[in-house]
Amino acid sequence: MTETVLLALLLVPALVIAIVFHEVSHGWTALALGDPTAKEMRRLSFNPIRHVDPIGTIALPGFLALVGAPVFGWAKPVPVNQWRLRNPRYGMMAVAIAGPAMNIVLATVGAIILGLVARALGAPPPELVLTGFIYFIAINIFLAMFNLIPLPPFDGSHIVEGLLPDAAARAYARLRPFGFPLLIILLLVIPRLFPQFAIVERFVLPPVEWLQDRFLMLASVVAG
Repeated sequence: MTETVLLALLLVPALVIAIVFHEVSHGWTALALGDPTAKEMRRLSFNPIRHVDPIGTIALPGFLALVGAPVFGWAKPVPVNQWRLRNPRYGMMAVAIAGPAMNIVLATVGAIILGLVARALGAPPPELVLTGFIYFIAINIFLAMFNLIPLPPFDGSHIVEGLLPDAAARAYARLRPFGFPLLIILLLVIPRLFPQFAIVERFVLPPVEWLQDRFLMLASVVAG
């Protein structure tokens, strides 16, 4: 029980920071590109209560973790009106990229701070501190890579839509209302029936693990 509580004390703050900065970065990018919707709706806030979805942020990830399924979830999306952007097509791509990019920035900052802590101590940080930073880096990398899956409603779907020719983009956009059922089928049902087609394990985790190794190398370089 103590280990579970300790794990939660490390994971929850890291997850909240990763999600809040991810969502706010969408809103700030949209504002910079001409859409003030998020600002008007008071969503350009670092208050986690404004971004937490009781089902997507808490209940679903907790349930998936308990049953041993791939853990995913969502926050309340920051509202973006594509048609208020100065360039709706490419502006929406930039807004979508901003979230994962922010998570990579956070992972970089986490690695640098970890290295600076190790340098200041003249030795590896205490295990609790080290574990906390590793979780923080891993969560941000995973959130970035996971959101790049080209499936509605993930950020990757907006990037793909912006890259496609107009006719193909319109056809692809018709999948958006079916995004959640497709998500359940592709991430939960198909991997249970056909493990060789597990999207998270085959396509998300390898780059996450590769990037995590690079960030820990960065921390080592900073630590000297």
